Amino acid sequence: MSQTPACSCAATPPLNPPQARPWGWLPPAFALGLLAYPFLEPFALWLTTRVFGLDPASRLGSALAFFLYDAPKVLLLLAGVTFLVGFLQTFLSPARVRTALARRAGAWGKLLASLFGIVTPFCSCSAVPLFIGFVRVGVPLGVTFSYLVAAPMINEVALVLLFALFGWKIALLYAGTGVAVAFLSGCIMEGLRMERHLEPWVLEGPAQAAAPEQRPAFPDRLAAGLASAREIVAKTWPYVLLGIGVGGFIHGYVPEGVLATLMGKGSWWTVPFAVLIGVPLYASTAVILPIVQSLLAKGAALGTVLAFMMAVTALSLPETIILRRVLKTRLIAAFLAVVTLEILAVGYLFNLIV
Repeated sequence: MSQTPACSCAATPPLNPPQARPWGWLPPAFALGLLAYPFLEPFALWLTTRVFGLDPASRLGSALAFFLYDAPKVLLLLAGVTFLVGFLQTFLSPARVRTALARRAGAWGKLLASLFGIVTPFCSCSAVPLFIGFVRVGVPLGVTFSYLVAAPMINEVALVLLFALFGWKIALLYAGTGVAVAFLSGCIMEGLRMERHLEPWVLEGPAQAAAPEQRPAFPDRLAAGLASAREIVAKTWPYVLLGIGVGGFIHGYVPEGVLATLMGKGSWWTVPFAVLIGVPLYASTAVILPIVQSLLAKGAALGTVLAFMMAVTALSLPETIILRRVLKTRLIAAFLAVVTLEILAVGYLFNLIV
């Protein structure tokens, strides 16, 4: 899957939107979404049995019911979350993130960078340019790598969707392990002292001047949220439906024993296998979560699935290609090796204790 259309992070919202602001429909639309949400599952079953005439216990009926339920549910969640993220992003610009992290070193700087990865919805397509900006304003390399791992892996969109689909325990577990992976990645990369393996042009370029801070009015912030939701849903809905379709196929047609063998915790190779198949499948959180939902329902182990999700978001081929323009081969190989080993450790750990 290509990176740009599947990216689930909020694009930088416009701070000077068009003057026309049709706010009148926003509260009714929000209320309608809340009212419809509890009825999505019975409606999906009604369509499956009454309209399509299928038995929900059959393979095709089970797959179709899964798709008809998850498609509107995930799209509603995605629209609501991206609106909220776009609104909140008007309060926290990339320039503020750079300022907060500049000249920070030590464990505190890496922890702060990892936490910023949660509250700043920048995916790898925007995290890599931010990486360059961080280096040029003097953010330590270990701190920068912590942010580079955390930003695409853990963000508001991921956590809210995880909470809605799996509950707060899984969402908190994913956030905690993601922060740990990002923090440790920064510590190890700093210890390797590989600054000399940055491409020279990254260090030689001028530091970006701080733009004047904009304080948009509340209606402008709402417009930014709407623009963000509209843009992201318009770009990602085909990929979201594709992910839900794959999840539906797994739900209806893949026997539980197969996934218990391939992604269970009975063999040592299941976690590396999950990481290996996750790397080329770079996709947004909204695309991958229905697949994860089906994997868990069919017997895949939690640690293996966590490793799969982290590989999809943090070890993507598109991000690696972009990183190659700013990192020399030895540095990017070290970075990928460190993150991969940590993701494997997360998978093995949770397969052991859960």
